[in-house]
Parts: sequence; structure tokens; C-alpha cells
Amino acid sequence: MAPLRVTLVSLLLAANTVLHVVPLLVVTLVKALLPSARLRKASNPLLTGVAESWIGVNNRLWDRFFHTPIHLQEDVALRADGHYLVLANHQSWVDIVVLQKVFNRRIPLMRFFLKRQLIWVPLLGLAWWALDFPFMGRHTPKQIARRPELAGRDIAATRRACEKFREIPVAIMNFVEGTRFTPTKHAAQGAPYRHLLKPKSGGVAFVLDAMGEGLHAILDVTIAYPGGRPSMIDLLADRVPAIHVHVRQRAIPQELLHGDYQNDRAFRVHFQQWMNGLWREKDADMARLLGE
Repeated sequence: MAPLRVTLVSLLLAANTVLHVVPLLVVTLVKALLPSARLRKASNPLLTGVAESWIGVNNRLWDRFFHTPIHLQEDVALRADGHYLVLANHQSWVDIVVLQKVFNRRIPLMRFFLKRQLIWVPLLGLAWWALDFPFMGRHTPKQIARRPELAGRDIAATRRACEKFREIPVAIMNFVEGTRFTPTKHAAQGAPYRHLLKPKSGGVAFVLDAMGEGLHAILDVTIAYPGGRPSMIDLLADRVPAIHVHVRQRAIPQELLHGDYQNDRAFRVHFQQWMNGLWREKDADMARLLGE
């Protein structure tokens, strides 16, 4: 029955996407034609409302077709009108579905920093663009070494995105490891953590610098899969035995809001030490959630 289940659920998810992308793009077109910035800003709740409705229907499909329990631990009073930076470990594409299941309508719509190539994903690429998801070049260190101006482009893109986010409730999502965890990547890095890759601090630093006091707090999210890292097919086939999620709210250290990560080496080292400390604590959380 697994192939039939996967096909059926995939078709329902695709239909839900089509039904929501069409009105989303209609509202986007109307927004683009409005004559004043005030009216364009007033249309933002309609756009986020459509996106949250899409996630909500996906979540109802989860409840109907999947038997995977999500064991949620949180020590935070969430705000639907807040301004959050959400930091999480990354193991699978399932992580995104889990985050939407846990947070939809409990915090503002999460915006992800996406690879520029993802704008070409059918329907979803247009939806992400309409919702002001920032698209980044994601250049490698070798590329930046050859062409330093590439780093400046990503910084500028971050600043442009964050300027828009100052005006609306937002949850800026960052998978700090920069890629999904695999044993091969873990071994290649020589990472000092059992369950995590090394964190990349630059993106977090740029968001804190651009948003400044506009962020209320950091939501530190740890996602663990006791049955092993699942694929989307595993989820659709209902083969994920359990998911554990821990959400911790952290205050933003004020000294991290005032510094030049790119050019001030002392500040960069301090920022990386803070991030490494957070990641050591997350690694311990992972071990606990996995029952080790």
C-alpha cells in the first residue's frame, strides 16, 4: 500500500498548493498595482494569510494520513505578532514540514533564505518570491576568494530582505549548518559535535546586524528523529516512527548587535564562540532527545 499512499498524499498536497498559489499570485499582482506604499503594506496580511492557510491544510492532511507523533517540548510563550530569528539544526527536507507543523499561526510566517536556483521550482518558486523570501547566491569560500565582490552581494541581499521585515511581523528561519547532516559531511568536517555539523555564523551575524533591535528573541529549535533521518518519501509513506522537537527562547546578546562581522576579526571570533557554545548545548539536547 505504500506506493498508493505516497501517490495519493502527493496528489492532495499538489492540489492544495495549486489552489493556494493562484490566489496568492492574484493578491501579489494587485499589490504591485497599488498606488501607495501604505496600501501595498496593508495587503501583506492577505499574502501571509493565504500562505498560512496552505500550511494549515497541509497540517490537516498530516493529521489525517500520518501516524507520526511529534513530541514537543518548549519553554516559551510564542507571539503571532513577534519578530524572531529561528535557528535550527538540519537533517532532512522533513525538517521544514515539521517546523511548519509546530509553528503555523503561533509565530509569524517563517521566511527562509533560499538558494537562488529554487525560484524556478514550479509554483512554489513564485509563491516564495511573492512572499518576499530572500534568494541568495550561496557562494562557496573558494568562489568568494576568487571574486570577493560575491560576498558583498549576499550581504546586500540580506540587508534588503531585512529592511522589508522590519515593517511586518516575521520569523526569519536559518538552518545554521548550511546543509543537511550526513555522516559523510560530518566526517569530512571533523565536527566536534556528535549529531551536528559545524555552525556557520555569518548569516546569523548579518541578520542581527541588519535587524538590530527589531528582533524580539531567538527561537532555538532542535529536531531529532529517533528512528533515523527520514526522507520525504518516508514521511509520505508513514514510515517515520516519531519526531522530537525542543524549542528554547534565547535573549539576543546585545554585544552581538554592534560589530562588523566581515571586517572586525575580534568581533567575528567572539560571535563564532557564542555560536559554538549554543551548538554544544544543542548537541547535548540532541543526545537527550534521541535517548542516548
